[in-house]
Amino acid sequence: MSDPNATLLIVEDDRLTRTFLSEHLAADGYDPLAAGTLADARALLETSYPDLVLSDVMLPDGTGLDLIRHVRGGDGIVSRVDPATPVMLLSGRDGELDRIRGFERGCDDYLAKPFSYPELRLRIAALLERTHRRPTAGRVRVGTLELDPAQRTVSVRGARVALTQKEYALLVALVREPTRVYTKDELLRTVWGYRTSATVTRTIDSHACRLRSKLGVHGDAFVVNVWGVGYRLVDGALDRVAPVGVAA
Repeated sequence: MSDPNATLLIVEDDRLTRTFLSEHLAADGYDPLAAGTLADARALLETSYPDLVLSDVMLPDGTGLDLIRHVRGGDGIVSRVDPATPVMLLSGRDGELDRIRGFERGCDDYLAKPFSYPELRLRIAALLERTHRRPTAGRVRVGTLELDPAQRTVSVRGARVALTQKEYALLVALVREPTRVYTKDELLRTVWGYRTSATVTRTIDSHACRLRSKLGVHGDAFVVNVWGVGYRLVDGALDRVAPVGVAA
């Protein structure tokens, strides 16, 4: 059931728990990395690119919620952190409010201590299964649009397009699955690391508008607003976009 290529980052300040998880997950075929502090975890995120993070909530120099904020605020290129990295929180705090706060901050799963290791292993396998199709670092082409993650460059019809860091991060999020509609909630979590609010929703709209304008300098339309839902990326040909509920 384990993925032999999956690297798991274990963020736990208790040495015995950290060792227990590292040894058992390694025995089950995973490649575990271990960190005892928030600072060490951030360093490993930016150098080792784990497939999944298991983090305690209370850490010596911060919290697991701080770590989630760091992950969700990444763009996968400039920050060297993939904002879509799944994060599971492990905590001795199992109250409803604690779990709600974890999910509001962007965690993908929340497991209270003490936990059953077999249950943990199944939850890890489920999260990895859902994120199995994460993008690679190769060039991506959508119509006449080309994105090169290695060089952090974007071009349309061969002409370079200059984007701000957040505009680029928004494009990276949309290009993961071209034509799929991403809700504003999803984009808030992956690009900004926020939960929904009127203010940050307007931020998404303004960034999407500027991105659409920059990419459409030659008359193409790549970023499409699906009214009442969110945004998606198309190949630039407006005549191929379904008109129902969609505005260019």
